[in-house]
Parts: sequence; structure tokens; C-alpha cells
Amino acid sequence: MARFRRKTCITLIGLILCTFLIMIFLKSLRPEGTSFGNPFGLGLFPQLSRLESGKTQIHIQEDTAATRGGSTNIHKNTARGGMHFEAKPEDLPVPNYNLHVFYYNWYGNPQFDGKYIHWDHPLLPHWDSKVASSFPRGRHSPPDDIGSNFYPELGAYSSRDPSVIEAHVLQLRTAAVGVLALSWYPPGMKDDNGEPTDDLVLLIMDIAHKYQVKVTFHIEPYKGRDDLSMFNNIKYIVEKYGDHPAFYRYKTNTGLLHPLFYVYDSYLISPEMWARLLKDTGQHSIRNTPYDGIFIGLLVEEKHKTGILTAGFDGMYTYFATNGFSYGSSHRNWKSIKRFCDSKNLMFIPSVGPGYIDTSIRPWNFHNTRHRINGKYYETAFSAALEARTDIVSITSFNEWHEGTQIEKAVPKTSALNTYQDYLPHKPSIYLDITRKWAERFTKEREKWLI
Repeated sequence: MARFRRKTCITLIGLILCTFLIMIFLKSLRPEGTSFGNPFGLGLFPQLSRLESGKTQIHIQEDTAATRGGSTNIHKNTARGGMHFEAKPEDLPVPNYNLHVFYYNWYGNPQFDGKYIHWDHPLLPHWDSKVASSFPRGRHSPPDDIGSNFYPELGAYSSRDPSVIEAHVLQLRTAAVGVLALSWYPPGMKDDNGEPTDDLVLLIMDIAHKYQVKVTFHIEPYKGRDDLSMFNNIKYIVEKYGDHPAFYRYKTNTGLLHPLFYVYDSYLISPEMWARLLKDTGQHSIRNTPYDGIFIGLLVEEKHKTGILTAGFDGMYTYFATNGFSYGSSHRNWKSIKRFCDSKNLMFIPSVGPGYIDTSIRPWNFHNTRHRINGKYYETAFSAALEARTDIVSITSFNEWHEGTQIEKAVPKTSALNTYQDYLPHKPSIYLDITRKWAERFTKEREKWLI
């Protein structure tokens, strides 16, 4: 009888231990960020769980699997906007409208666009034929082989997917970014590897407004860009989008509200031609018209400072996330650039970035790689921008995947052709988290400067 009781006790203890181990294992399956009260990993199946008070939930109706080094990823490129978002604005950080991020809407996939766009970016040859002969040519072949050194959490998505846009804007709000600087080409025009995208602007603005994010325009160097075409295109933007509640206007020291336009590669046009648009006396002057605004030229070389001033621009930005690559992108120069701008009544907007790597499309350009160092590179750039005491800081970029400057969520992925870089040991949102931290610090520092 004693032997029977001993066996029974051993069996019961074994069952209890087994049950405990199973519960611990299932608990470990819960996604990051879920609360303790969500037992047995049910967070893996959103259709089985209820929206917890004050939380954001994504319902995925259809999905596409992609291999992540043996794991499965859920692509959120679903027909009819397969993701459903519920987020209370009051539960998100306050948007910082002095923090702008460059955003690209040029991506496409077969589900929404009939083909892959930009993800299949060609490998660009070096301008020296002798150097070029040492590197591969061809195009990338999505979805497993894309034109990026990192792989997006959303997969090879389409910029036309409303659920992708919403996911992006929600990421921006969680990072406390207040302004999305949208890469823009005039109607019917496009970059060398894309398709026209002006028809997406209103959708982006509608979703941005839902999350209290503003939209400004990053004017790309479209074919035929000159003073007259710029006047007509700014007129088009203001007339078509200017009344939208998400349209960004900057409040000047005089209390006036003006739209702000970033002008990429502005140095490709002579200061004399820009002056015809941006000076009061110019032949096609936009000044003192209903379409007047704040125009920010791109500073690359030191000589561009004088050119931007002569042209009649209202300020300058640096764009490139490569410290030391150019005069403008070098952190050590930002304080002196700010002093120059202050002396000439110009705005200075430095551009910070998490890193730079474009060898997936320019395999010969490895010398310009700037490693992320687990976020330290990004924080160093933010620190330099705040030390310069500028009114606005821009971020390069939210999703320029080709050049590896994105703060958008990325995940580990291994395919037959490639092992992508990732944000490990941190989670996919690490660069959004860093952005939020510095957005809040930026707000506090600006309050001190204005006293």
C-alpha cells in the first residue's frame, strides 16, 4: 500500500511539473508587448482575442507567408485593405510638428500594381567602366530578392495598399513624428524605376489626418523642372491639396502660416533661374501670390550656401544620412551652417538618419556605408542636430529601403539568394522607439531655447 501511495505521489508531481512546463512554453509564445493577462499565447491569433482597452489591434483577414530563415512572416499586403486598425489618438504620443520624416510612396507589387515596382530595382553600374566590370549587373527578383540590404516587416508591399499606408502612419505616430515629407512628382511623371504616384496623395493625406499627422511635399527633380514649371506645380499642389486638414503649414516668427516645400537636388538648376521664381522681382515670381511658401533648398557642397541665398530660397536642408559624405551631411558643420543661416535670415533643417547602406543597388559603393551600431549612429546624429538648435529636424528616412536609411520596422530574413541585415538584438520597432525618445527631448530643448 505504501509503495502504491509513493507511485501515485510521483505520478501527480510529474503531471504538475509537466503542466507547469507546458504553460511556461505557451506563455513564451506571446508576441512582444502583450499584457500579462493574455495567457497561452492567444495573442498569436487576433481573431481569438478581444481588443484590450487603450490598445492598438491589427486584424489580418488574408496573409501571404514569407520565409524568415525558417520562420513565417505575415505580409500585410492584403486585398481590400485587409488590416483593420483601431487606435485612440489620446493613447499615442503627442506628434512633434517640428520633426519631419522623408517618405516614399513608389513601391508596388503584383496584387495592387500588376507587377513589382522598385523592389525589383536594377543594380546600378559604376560610372567607370573598368570598376563596373568587377561588379554584378541585373535586377532584383522579389519577393525574396529585393533591392535593399534590409527586409521590411510588411514584406514587399505596395504603396497603393491602404492598410500599408495606415500601418506606416501609425508607426510615425508611435514615434511622435508630426510631419510626413512626401516624395512628389507632378501628375503623369515618375522616377526612373517607378510609376506616377500623384493619385495617391489624397489617400495618404486622409489617413494622415486620421492620426493627426501633417503632410508636406518633397519636390523631386522631375524632367523639365524650371522656374515656370515649378510655379505651375506649386500652384497645382496648393489648389488641389491646400484645403485638406492634413496639409502642413509652418508658423513663422510673424505668426503667419505658410506651406513648406523641400526641393531635392535644387543645385541642378542655376541660382539665377531659381531667382526668377523665388525673388520678388522674378519673371515668374511666386512671392506675394496665393501660392507663396517656404522653399528649402538642398545643401550638399559648401558653395551651395551662397547659391541657395542668391536663388531666394528660405532655407536649406542636408538630406543625406551619411556623416562625412558631404559638407552638408557632416555633423561637425551643422553649428556653423546654423550661424550662417541665422546671419542671412534663413532656416536650417539638418537631416538625421539611422545609417546608410546601398550596396544592394550600388554594389561598388561600400565605402559610403554607415553602420547603425545598434542605434548609436542615429542617436549621435540627433544629438548633433539638437546642439545646432534648429527649429526643425528632418529624418532620412521612413522608408527609403534602397539606401538603408529607413526607420520603418524591419525583420530578419534569409532566402536562397540572400541573408538580409536586421535590427537584432533589438526589436523591429527600435528606430521608431529612438525617434520617439528624441522627439520628446527635442520638444523640451526647444522650450528652453524659446525662453
